[in-house]
Amino acid sequence: MRFYEDLNVKANGIALSEADIPYRIGELLREFQPDIVVITGHDAYYVKKRDSKDLNNYQNTVNFIDAVKEARKYEKSQDKLIIVAGACQSNYEELIKAGANFASSPKRINIHALDPAIIASSLALSDRNQSIDVVHLIEKTKYGKDGIGGIITNGTMYVGYPR
Repeated sequence: MRFYEDLNVKANGIALSEADIPYRIGELLREFQPDIVVITGHDAYYVKKRDSKDLNNYQNTVNFIDAVKEARKYEKSQDKLIIVAGACQSNYEELIKAGANFASSPKRINIHALDPAIIASSLALSDRNQSIDVVHLIEKTKYGKDGIGGIITNGTMYVGYPR
């Protein structure tokens, strides 16, 4: 939360267990009505089972996928509600399929705890009428395209003159 404060980005932080996120996300979205939601926590890919497509091989990816799906019930448009989802070693492809704009982890690696916040704050501070340079944005994170990926998305800030 201090990261957002330092950037002067209005943010609300809610601590929940990963298993509770899908059940609480709808009411929290209705309460706070955000432009951007970050759904993160802890995850792990159990490499020993050697099947990255089997969601049973992940500690919390299913919880994140279910939370993204619930958030998309609240707002279907990926332009009106930007979702950043996942954690260390999450199943990136399934999070994107579920409706996330940005997700971790394409290479099933550990990400830096601030990577989702870097993505969210960059979007919050970017012009809503311009598409984000996804490659440049992802390069701002610690592990780049190995740790997080996403789709072309517009920023959320209304820019006026004078600022």
